[in-house]
Amino acid sequence: MRSLTPEARLDRLESIEEIRQLAGKYSLSLDMRDLDAHVNLFAPDIRVGKDRVGREHFKAWQDDTLRGQFTGTSHHLGQHIIEFIDADHATGVVYSKNEHECGAEWVIMQMLYWDDYERIDGRWYFRRRLPCYWYATDLNKPPIGDMKMRWPGREPYGGTFHDLFPSWKEFWAARPDKESLPQVAPPAPLEQFLATMRRGTPAPRIRVR
Repeated sequence: MRSLTPEARLDRLESIEEIRQLAGKYSLSLDMRDLDAHVNLFAPDIRVGKDRVGREHFKAWQDDTLRGQFTGTSHHLGQHIIEFIDADHATGVVYSKNEHECGAEWVIMQMLYWDDYERIDGRWYFRRRLPCYWYATDLNKPPIGDMKMRWPGREPYGGTFHDLFPSWKEFWAARPDKESLPQVAPPAPLEQFLATMRRGTPAPRIRVR
């Protein structure tokens, strides 16, 4: 922000706060099942699947999903990192710890969202939310081991919590030389912390719950 004009700096700070509010509104509207409030947080031409576009299609998809899997949900937000591509486009990462009532089981989940944000006609919207899951399991069954996505009535499967960032696999594949200090890469450029951590990797393919 150092090279921005005072007006642009103020706009950037206001944009950051509006985007953070966007994430909070997403959780509240989803948990309270206000689907009109929910879908209006997304761009009007939001893409739903391969060949459907628009909030109406998104609302229909959300309705089917929520009625078919959960009685109730609660989404608890954690840290939120936001970086700007330009004045009207940004990306972000939001941690979320969630609870789901699924019949006789109470499923807890740890995940993060990779977000694309866009300002349209003066307001910020989600352009895309990519959910990346670490685990989902009954409250009384810690998800130790592999295949941590464990929904009632389904075969366990792996999440994509770490797939956005190559550092996870690199860390476990490395064998540090204990005889010398490790090298440290230069700090990421301003507004490129997330992009530097991603290292140009493609977004993972997300399995629908």
